[in-house]
Amino acid sequence: MTDHPMRPGPAYERPSFLESDEARPLRILAEYLEPLARVEREGVHDTIVLFGSARLKPTEPLGHYYDEARELARLITEWSKSLPSHAHRYVVCSGGGAGIMEAANRGASDAAGKTIGLNISLPHEQHPNPYITRELLFEFHYFFMRKL
Repeated sequence: MTDHPMRPGPAYERPSFLESDEARPLRILAEYLEPLARVEREGVHDTIVLFGSARLKPTEPLGHYYDEARELARLITEWSKSLPSHAHRYVVCSGGGAGIMEAANRGASDAAGKTIGLNISLPHEQHPNPYITRELLFEFHYFFMRKL
């Protein structure tokens, strides 16, 4: 996919257009449609979303909240896996970062379940935690699309 001055090709194949201000609606739509396609491909039908502080560490005085979020996600995942369905029901989903979000993904991972991470691209800030199912790790540029 390269721009060529003599043969521009379709707009959807031109990086100069796709990265322009005029194409912002297309990038926003892509941040909506691509995750939906992957969630469907992975057989996820329902989610339980747990967001929380990225700054909470398990070793801090309030670290018991990390442990409780991890345990809750583990229990939800075990219960969900026991349901009589071939679909992945009630998959734990978090903001994908550290702290409580990591605890939620970790708890689901402890129960050998799929787990979703909705990460946001922030410079020097948030990085995806290692407990997210690889196929269900989403990286968003637009903050409002992450919430949607």
